[in-house]
Amino acid sequence: MNQLFEPSAINRMVLKNRFVRAATWEGLATTDGAVTPKLIEMMVSLAKGGVGLIISSHAYVSREGQGTPWQLGIHDDKLVPGLREMVSAVHENGGRIVVQLAHAGQCAEVELTGRPALVVSDPVDHVQGNIERITPTEIERLVFCYAQAANRAQKAGFDGIEIHSGHGYLLSQFLSPAYNRRQDEYGGSIENRARIHLQIYQAIRAMVGADYPILIKMNGADFIDNGLTVDDSLQAAGRFADAGFDAIEVSGGIIRTGRLSPSRPGITTVDKEAYFQEYSGRFKRDINVPLLLVGGLRSFEVAERIVAEGIADYISMSRPFIREPDLIHRWENGDRRKAECKSDNLCFNPGFEGKGVSCVTREMETNKLADHPCLSFIPCS
Repeated sequence: MNQLFEPSAINRMVLKNRFVRAATWEGLATTDGAVTPKLIEMMVSLAKGGVGLIISSHAYVSREGQGTPWQLGIHDDKLVPGLREMVSAVHENGGRIVVQLAHAGQCAEVELTGRPALVVSDPVDHVQGNIERITPTEIERLVFCYAQAANRAQKAGFDGIEIHSGHGYLLSQFLSPAYNRRQDEYGGSIENRARIHLQIYQAIRAMVGADYPILIKMNGADFIDNGLTVDDSLQAAGRFADAGFDAIEVSGGIIRTGRLSPSRPGITTVDKEAYFQEYSGRFKRDINVPLLLVGGLRSFEVAERIVAEGIADYISMSRPFIREPDLIHRWENGDRRKAECKSDNLCFNPGFEGKGVSCVTREMETNKLADHPCLSFIPCS
């Protein structure tokens, strides 16, 4: 059996293969963050399509932490029944699913939340307005919010949770010197900048128990001036592993800079794939927990090499599954052509129109094919 299709485990969560659907804003929740039938349908399509582990959305842990419209929430007990329905549907179709816990921090959509955006320290790149600097008391509240969100995830039946600390969201902002200029125990050294992560981990672990998988997604580097460097990131990751995190997903970039963002366009050749593999390779040499690598993976042979060479243990993808939710079944059945994703980033446009993310290019191709004169003839019965 190919190594990519061998069973493995993260903590006690057994996975049937090494392919992961990276957390993606689906744009399919209600305005209050509740699960919808369309979101369940998307999760089921991934389970049926053979993905070993689904990481669902980036679910906000408190109301002011919402970062996008129609984003999944996990901040209220009232959301648990809908989350449980989604998880049950995935399990019924042979899938595993964890939920990503997130807080947008400075990137929050204040027009949606009606509350100030929480900032780690007074920002230099943010128009002064509806923002609020996080106090030590507010940090205590946030730790509690993450723990309560994890408790809801466990009650809903999720197989585990992932903490979002990448791409310029709140916990990423704590790690990054570009955002974190605090002078207290949460600023300065990388030990201090990683402090809130460990407090959140400890609070969650006390809530969910030792056997419940807790993953973390983090940047290998920020790729911005004065941003998180790979050396500091490696130190933080070592602390996370030592604390007991069960796996680390390696990513990079800050979404709102437009530079080296987590969704690069134009991945047309093999050499443009796996653009964070250098960072994952460094993590893998020094850190003894399973690593997930995300970022531009499109080809089976690249995925196979990443695992065979020990650069990462799991292959995490997002946009390819928007176009082909059954990609893994296709590969497992012998059709090893690269993913059909065009890497044009058009898939998020319908999400911001309230329709949910979808492959615009595939829809255009389908419509063009349907309009072909050779296919328009309808025979008489």
